[in-house]
Amino acid sequence: MKAILILLLNFTTIALFGQTNISGKVTDGKGEPVPGANVVIEGSYDGVSTSADGAFSFPTSETGRQTLVVTFIGYKESKFDLDLDGKSVKVSITLKEEFNTLDAVVISAGSFTAEGSRRTILKPMDIATTAGATADIAGALNTLPGTQKVGESGRLFVRGGDGSETRTFIDGMVVLDAYNSTAPNTPSRGRFLPFMFKGTSFSTGGYSAEYGQALSSALVLNSKDKSEITQTDIGILSVGADVAHTQVWDRASLSGKIQYTDIRPYFNFINQVVDWKKPPVAIEAHSAYRQKVGKTGLLKLYGNMSNTKYSLFNHDVANPSIKQLLAMDNKYTYGNAVYQQALNETWNVRGGLSYSYNQNAETFDEKQGSQTENGLHGKLVFENSVLDNLDVRLGVETISRRYAETAPDTISHVALGRSFNETITAPFVEAEVYATSRFVAKAGVRVEYDNLNAVASVDPRISLAYKPGTQGQFSFAYGKFRQSAQNIYLVNNRTLASEKAQHFILNYQIITNRKTFRIETYYKEYSDLVKYVDTDRLQTSSDGKGYAKGIELFWRDSESISNVDYWISYSFLDTKRNYLDFPHNAVPTFASRHNFSFVYKHFIPSAKTQLGVTYSYGSGRSYFNPNSGDFHSNQTPDYHDLSANLSFLPTHWIVIHASCTNLLGRDNIFGFEYSDFPNSDGSYSARAITQPAKHFLFLGVFITLSKNKSVNQLPNL
Repeated sequence: MKAILILLLNFTTIALFGQTNISGKVTDGKGEPVPGANVVIEGSYDGVSTSADGAFSFPTSETGRQTLVVTFIGYKESKFDLDLDGKSVKVSITLKEEFNTLDAVVISAGSFTAEGSRRTILKPMDIATTAGATADIAGALNTLPGTQKVGESGRLFVRGGDGSETRTFIDGMVVLDAYNSTAPNTPSRGRFLPFMFKGTSFSTGGYSAEYGQALSSALVLNSKDKSEITQTDIGILSVGADVAHTQVWDRASLSGKIQYTDIRPYFNFINQVVDWKKPPVAIEAHSAYRQKVGKTGLLKLYGNMSNTKYSLFNHDVANPSIKQLLAMDNKYTYGNAVYQQALNETWNVRGGLSYSYNQNAETFDEKQGSQTENGLHGKLVFENSVLDNLDVRLGVETISRRYAETAPDTISHVALGRSFNETITAPFVEAEVYATSRFVAKAGVRVEYDNLNAVASVDPRISLAYKPGTQGQFSFAYGKFRQSAQNIYLVNNRTLASEKAQHFILNYQIITNRKTFRIETYYKEYSDLVKYVDTDRLQTSSDGKGYAKGIELFWRDSESISNVDYWISYSFLDTKRNYLDFPHNAVPTFASRHNFSFVYKHFIPSAKTQLGVTYSYGSGRSYFNPNSGDFHSNQTPDYHDLSANLSFLPTHWIVIHASCTNLLGRDNIFGFEYSDFPNSDGSYSARAITQPAKHFLFLGVFITLSKNKSVNQLPNL
């Protein structure tokens, strides 16, 4: 018995001498203790959690070279190699913050993003179901702060900028002519369907150095990746019909849609202000192919083709019995190919090529003319996580385009042609530094060379963000932006300088899972705007200038009321320009001082119905009345619109959708047209620019055929 006790004592002694005690303290970058951190020997059960003061101590029977692993939420995992030889080991560990967590600060000044994460402002479903937007991307974005209600255009007018100052990009590739062709003073729609995109970044200023040729705003659309469900969609509409099919394979998918739009039957029921001879008829096709390449590569191909025709009579302002025929035939093609690939753990590469073609063939009073623009855009971008808290993006792009127009000579009536070719080459570099999880800085520079005026420019951009608490954060952005003059001016004077704007933006926002509050103020300074030199508008210069400043509020809540999502936005704008034929600084005709939107969406599960209501308000806009003599001293009445839509699901795979704009039937006036010459009493005759009709009614039945009977087209409406 004594021998057995001695033997057990020997084994215990050997075991105790074979153990190593590991102790130490875990702190953060500021030297503060990190309580509750997990400290373990990799591949073993030996370990412990740190105490309130960050200290830890535990024994281990492991020997030799081992790895100590320390983890804690919000910090990067840390590993340390230790030599365990039975002696005590004491270590001091400093954890680095994880900068890409959901709680980390993000750049937000001047930008609304939607990438499918919880930091979402407008998703494709939001765009599709916003009443009054009629499933148009620009229509939905016009309910956000910073935009103007320009009802006769339908385009995005941002912070004192006109519709030409917003540029659209798909997967980083530029889109020329992003809106459908429409008759004068009738609203246009975007050419691209919201359901094709997984995310939307709408920047009202201060955007990345990667994007150029956008003076006021960048609309960046990120297309969906590979589809997962094979399905066929059929739409029977009050204004036409469409059919779409998606075919899915193991590593690829192909989607296509053909849509036919004929407004003629609809116009037989709804009276129109426009004197149509042939209302718009259009056929449009979309296609998207996705192919996974290797483990990390993805190839995206996208195409869009359309043809729109219409004709109408343009009546003289002074004598409406005098009319002229205007006919339009628009042909459009857009396509891009984008490839992205992870080169290794830190380097990624993406590149693409896009092509745009747009032709308007016009006939006015039996005289024919045309405007044709086509362009190529190539881009190559490398991205690298240089350090844990430093990301770098660098790349180069080239935009080459040709614009040509023909118009009959007023005397000989022989068609005369004018054109120009422009190539812009732009390298850019940008770095994003996370100093801590509460402070991030992004700095970049974009260099552009324009062959038309042989000028190289350097445009710096910087954004800062600081998060003092767990939710709210402050952001600041500054940048220089430029854009070539519009084609109608550049074709007459190819030496015009690029129009320029400087943006200063400051905001504060709080974003939780289902609530968003945002307040933002900004100042923009314009220079080198196009200015007419003579009263005949034959000569132009780059002597125009202007400014825009304002404050904006946004609130969204999808939590407080069950099955309800709503948002409220308000914008105050103070802007003046001295450009084109302006005799002095004046408010441009498209600018409203006050803009307000209220969007409400209510889903009723028991009735399988979703109801949407949108109210929009815009204060009066300035215009020039030649009978008053004072330039832009008159104002239109305020703009009011109350719109509603309803989606009903009789089955999971059938959706019945109806919508109506301007429920109150208000006669909104957007401006006035005046006769070219005074009448017998010396005054100029006037005609109000109004909506083509008081209401736009839409009714559609959408059918989805797939193995998954729960799939429907509600997100696509």
